[in-house]
Parts: sequence; structure tokens; C-alpha cells
Amino acid sequence: MEDDDILDTMDTMDTMDTMDTTDALDAPAPRPQSLMLAFFGNHVLDEGELCVYSGSIIDVLGRVGVGEQAVRSTLTRMVNRGLLRRQREGRRMYFGLTPQATRVLEDGRIRIWKQGAVNDDWDGSWTLLGFSLPDSWKRQRHDLRSRLAWSGFGALYSGLWIAPGNVDVSAVVSELGLTDHVKIFHAQADGATDIELMIRDTWDLESIAARYVAFDKRWTAHLGAGSGDDPIGTRLRLVSEWLWTIRTDPRLPARHLPRAWPARPARETFRLVADQTEAPARRMAHDLLETAPLR
Repeated sequence: MEDDDILDTMDTMDTMDTMDTTDALDAPAPRPQSLMLAFFGNHVLDEGELCVYSGSIIDVLGRVGVGEQAVRSTLTRMVNRGLLRRQREGRRMYFGLTPQATRVLEDGRIRIWKQGAVNDDWDGSWTLLGFSLPDSWKRQRHDLRSRLAWSGFGALYSGLWIAPGNVDVSAVVSELGLTDHVKIFHAQADGATDIELMIRDTWDLESIAARYVAFDKRWTAHLGAGSGDDPIGTRLRLVSEWLWTIRTDPRLPARHLPRAWPARPARETFRLVADQTEAPARRMAHDLLETAPLR
């Protein structure tokens, strides 16, 4: 993976792409930023205008192997990027979400909890996006490609990207300031087009499948172990790893994928472990986290 600290909206949403790994079959080592976002998504997003004491954040992220200095530097970096806001209460520093981070986490929540990992409802349509950017616009090109990949697009050709279904990326294009350089179409494939061949040529199905198989293998072992002694840490790792697993999956039409596509059992395992840890993690967060109202 490239060294994008955050998916591109925290540099425009590269937030969701924050797992660092050398092999999809090895357990990924989550970055502090990924875990930080999972923490705020799990324990702050639905709590309204709330901020959390830095010591509480250090405690929770320490449970998943992130040291105090790494937590502090990550908090500072995310404040500087407009993702978190500081608030001093006496001698203590608290951190809360900015509107930008809230949008990122809401988008991630839809992807994690609402969309699912299997597309059984495809209507036969495709979204095509063509772009032509000056050679000197390397950062803009990278930002656009990162956002498109997160939105389910793959490169059909170098300047022509495609995604299954009717995908609205006009806001993404506008946010990146590229409206004049991008053309978007919605269409259906001609009967002469071999859709399954096109999918294999456009997306790395083997790599996507390997992530699901590895996730399922790692987390199935947790199902018989209950919530364990540290449900808040377990859930933090679970959500971070699942997001890393699904981030390269464009949710391709199930009817055009291999019959034993591993996203389905992996999704079931994720749901089961998530259900198993939800209530215990919430109780533990209530006991551990020192919070204050955002001002």
C-alpha cells in the first residue's frame, strides 16, 4: 500500500485506507490513525457533541498495541488536518470530531454496517467516469484515483474508470476541484461485452478474495471465545481489519463472481463477532472513557 495517511478526505478520504500490510494473508498491522478513527466511530460518533480525554484515548489504543507517544502525535496530526478539535478542561486536553471527520465516519459506517460485502441487487447498470488531467497534476490524479477506488471504481483504461450500479461521484469530483476535467456517464453493457472477462481485467479478484479468506480465518477463532477480557480492544481491531478488508472491494455483481465468493462467509463472521462484542464494549467504554460536552 502507498503511504497515504488517510483516504482522501483527510487528505480527501484516504482515511479509510489506513492499514499497513506486506501480505494480504497475514494479519494486518493497523495504523494509529485507522484505530483512532475506529475508536471515534465506535464510541463518539453516535453520542452527539462529545469530546474524550486524551488519557482515555491513550488507555484504549494502548490495548491494541499503540504507544502513548504514537497516540499523542496522531492526535496532533489529526487536529492539524482538521479531523479533530482540541478542547481544554482545566489541565486536561479533550478531543472531539470536526464536521469533516464526522462526514468521513458516516461514509465509513454506511460501507461497514449498511451496504454489506455482497452485491445481490445489481440492476445491470454501470457508471463510467473519464478524466484527463495535466501531467503535472500528480497529486490531483492520485487523490481522484483514491476516491474512485473507495467509491467502487476500477480502471477500465488509464483515463476511463467504471463501477457497478448508479454511483454518484459528482460531489467527490467537485470537492477535488476537477469538475471541468471529468465526464460521468451511466450506461448498460452491450450484449457483445463479456462482463465477467471485463471484471477480471479491471479488478484483482484474487487479491480481494484473499483478504476475505484471511479475515474469515483470523476471526472465526474469536467466535467461540466470547467477548473476552478486552471487548473494546477486540472490537477496535475487528472494525479496523474489516474496513481494510473491504476497502478494495467494489461490491461487484454477485452473479458475475465465482460461485464460492468468500465475501459472504467473511461478512457473516464479521457480523457475529461484532454482535458478540457490541454490548460488552459499550459497557467498558462507559466505565473507561472520561468525556465532556463539546463547546
